[in-house]
Amino acid sequence: MMTNLFSSFDPSSSFNLSLNWLSIFLGLMFIPPAFWLIPSRHHFFWNKIIMTLHNEFKMLLGNSIKGSTLIFIALFSMILFNNFLGLFPYIFTGTSHLIMTLALALPLWLSFMIYGWLNNTTHMLAHLVPQGTPPILMPFMVIIESISNVIRPGTLAVRLAANMIAGHLLMTLLGNTGPSASMIILWVLLIVQILLIILESAVAIIQSYVFAILSTLYSSEVN
Repeated sequence: MMTNLFSSFDPSSSFNLSLNWLSIFLGLMFIPPAFWLIPSRHHFFWNKIIMTLHNEFKMLLGNSIKGSTLIFIALFSMILFNNFLGLFPYIFTGTSHLIMTLALALPLWLSFMIYGWLNNTTHMLAHLVPQGTPPILMPFMVIIESISNVIRPGTLAVRLAANMIAGHLLMTLLGNTGPSASMIILWVLLIVQILLIILESAVAIIQSYVFAILSTLYSSEVN
């Protein structure tokens, strides 16, 4: 029984421990067999996705260190599996909590900033003033660009968590009205819930892609 609207996002379990956080590692049970067993349709499909992402990230990163696309592919895979697993009943959605999304976004952004300011200081300073800015507006542009750089990990984390929470909350609200609804309304609710699950599946893919592609763009700016 839910004590409040957000209790469906509570990480505590019946053992009074946060064991539900272990659900973020369930993806490790699905990916390795696809590469070690006899190649299947799942293997070819997942390999096609990885190669498409690799080519896109490689184009965005330009002349960077070989293998640098792997971290972004791994990031995409982890978020995608967590988003999808959260759509199944009684499986905890780790990406709906800011503590996890910030743990993914903040170290990435911090490492990009440290690397950029230590190795490409002139390039990073040039980014603070867009080309063609009038001299009188330069101090304001430096402040605006600095603020936009600082809030990047926050926007990445909040975007992912908010999109995961919004759909789950809507499905929870509609599901709670089911027991007291008439048969006609129940059928309407069932159709709406199916459509919402399809929408949430699309959101799970899109948000993991957006998180990975924005991280790639942020890293390409420091080179």
